Amino acid sequence: MFHSGELAVQQRMGQAEAAGHVGRSIRAEIPPVAASFLAEQPMVVLGAADPAGRLWASPLTGPAGFVHAVDEVTIDIDTRLDDADPLSVALAGEVEVGLIALQPQRRRRMRVNGTSAVRAGGVRITTEQVYANCPKYISRRQIREAAVPGPSGPVRRGRALTTAAAEMIGAADTFFVATADADGHADASHRGGNTGFLQVLSPTRLRWPDYRGNSMFMTLGNIVVQPRCGLLLADWSTGALLYLTGRAELIWDATAFAPGAQCAVDFTVDEVIERPSALAVRWGPPELSPNNP
Repeated sequence: MFHSGELAVQQRMGQAEAAGHVGRSIRAEIPPVAASFLAEQPMVVLGAADPAGRLWASPLTGPAGFVHAVDEVTIDIDTRLDDADPLSVALAGEVEVGLIALQPQRRRRMRVNGTSAVRAGGVRITTEQVYANCPKYISRRQIREAAVPGPSGPVRRGRALTTAAAEMIGAADTFFVATADADGHADASHRGGNTGFLQVLSPTRLRWPDYRGNSMFMTLGNIVVQPRCGLLLADWSTGALLYLTGRAELIWDATAFAPGAQCAVDFTVDEVIERPSALAVRWGPPELSPNNP
């Protein structure tokens, strides 16, 4: 069920037994409750590798129902990424993907891992893993708008964080992470915490604490065996998007931890993409999770 990296982190954390128990909830089929949940969402985030092998996390948005289960192992998404998105080329063919659907107003989320293929009008995912996540560390927000985005403005690309990018990171209480295992099986996950939990150490280096979650350590386990990693942040009031791709490393030194953290993750930036007003979904101000340390 778990690969070597996940098992190694579970053992080191002393949570192997808990992981085995939680892992029994993972299935290849989409249960009815998961299908209903997906059909309610105006946004999902996909994690995948581009043709150069770099990992990115990218959002897809649309009206409720634009993501829907076709059968027990098939999900259709009735939209495509635009050409400015770093995963647009990858999703034009067949690729391993991770998907996360986050419902901030109810602090709910679910994840899907599988294979994506292009279809008329969108994307089709054949599922390999489907499971729910606990509501820990999700900031409660109301969704204010879910519409077709207008012109997003000029795309800025670079090898280091700009001042604006660093400010967005410093204000974040939510971001998304794309990772993959040694065989290329991709995963998309969510990280949440108090404002400032994602730290800018330099224009090319970030750090975040890892808090206890479902004990399976899919994200950390992937990083152990495959350090490539992608991050996605949004300014939920303006729709600005910040995409980062680079490499991640687990930091076990207790002096690097924030209060309540099991370990920390250091992220080295390889490329930065800034897209103003690119996201159609707007979220209201956060009600931070009571589980945040």
